[in-house]
Parts: sequence; C-alpha cells; structure tokens
Amino acid sequence: MTLFLAWQDPRLRRWFTVGRLDVADGLYSFTYTRGALKARMEASFEPLPAFPSIERTYTSEKVFPLFSNRVLPSNRAEYDDYLKWLNIPETERDPIAILARSGGQRATDTLEVFPMPSRNDSGCYEFHFLVHGLSHMPRESAERVAHLRPGERLLAMRDVQNAKDAKAIALRTAETLPNDVYIVGYLPRYFCNDFFDLAEGGIYPEISVERVNSSPAPIQFRLLCKAILPPECKKNLCSHDEYQSVSASNALG
Repeated sequence: MTLFLAWQDPRLRRWFTVGRLDVADGLYSFTYTRGALKARMEASFEPLPAFPSIERTYTSEKVFPLFSNRVLPSNRAEYDDYLKWLNIPETERDPIAILARSGGQRATDTLEVFPMPSRNDSGCYEFHFLVHGLSHMPRESAERVAHLRPGERLLAMRDVQNAKDAKAIALRTAETLPNDVYIVGYLPRYFCNDFFDLAEGGIYPEISVERVNSSPAPIQFRLLCKAILPPECKKNLCSHDEYQSVSASNALG
C-alpha cells in the first residue's frame, strides 16, 4: 500500500505532493517525491524535522510517528464515532487503512495524507475522499450537504476563475430535482491533475456520496465521497512526476 504526503504552502495555499510512504512485508519506507523539489523551488518548502534529508530513504519496522500521530488513539472517547465518520468497520484497527481514509489532517500543520488509488475486484479504480472547502461554502450549501443521501451522485466542474486555484474542481449536486444546483465543496487538489488527464480522453469518475456526518463531527469530516473509474480506464493514477521518489542523482542542492 502507498500513501502520499501533501503539503500546503501557507502563503499561497497551493498543494504539493512532497512524500510517499510505502508499506510492504511489514516494513515502512518513506521517501520524498519530486513534488518536494518543486515545492522547494516555488514555495520555499523545507524538509520535515522527522525526515531531514530529501535524498535519503527512511525505513522502519513501525509506523513513523509523523503518520501514526495522525490517527485518533483508540482510547479516546470519540474513537468509535471517528470510525463511523470514516465509514470504517469498528473491527478495523490498521492505522494505515484509517489514515488513508481520514487524511490525517491536524490544525497544527499544513500536511495531509492520501492513498494511491487502487483497482477493486471488478478492475475499476475506486477511492474515497473527504470533500474539501465545505467551511468556505455559504450556509445554503451546508444545509444541502446535510440532506445528501448515500449513493447520491455529485458532478465535478472546473472552477477556472477561482482566485486561489485556477485548477480547482468543484463538486455540485446533480440536479435530480428542479433548481437543485448547489456547490457542496471541492475535490482534493492532489487528485486534480489526474482528473484533467482523464477528461481529455473523455473519461470521468463517477462520484457519489458515501456518508454524511452531522455535528459534532468536525467540518472536514462532514462529507465522505467515493469515486469510481471504469475498467476501460487504462491510465495509471498518481503517475505524474510529482509522485515519483527523489533519488540522490536528481535532488537539487
């Protein structure tokens, strides 16, 4: 399994994929990606204290604290609710699987985790994500989110005049009822490059509501969605240069 680490430039709010965690045969391996080099050139990204060298590969038999500390401890009173918000069975205790679904967001930094999408038994790419940007939506959008139902379809549309990000992908209701057009958030930025590549070939993910969580779930947990790509999608997702591990020969500096 592979998780990617995304970093947001605190000044311009741009997202960069800066690292990847590979899990295989009980061994955890972390490397920076070429997206970290881009972030360093364009947004003054600095290596994380836990992983001070961009050129090095870090390995461990345990989950690195940078990642394990982003999973709610099982002894917390709200832990069962936390699993429900993520639509994860209560018997699931693998921190990597939980982190892949939750994103590991923390108020104290600008990092987020997301999984490399994988194919299901039917050959379709399938992945879950928590909708971004809901805290910036008007009250009417938040109210519409509260009335979404599991399985309800959402449509993706480019928000080309978005002052923060011209490549932003907004999600809206599918207008199954008259005048039912509401923007309910945004596709996470780190999936947008693949979305554009697929759209050029006429392939669009089928996005649907997986779960809606009401208060006291934090706003970033309110809307969990699922995206599915058909078997005829031959493109390997997360294959752009920014996702590739850095080697000593191509690291800057």
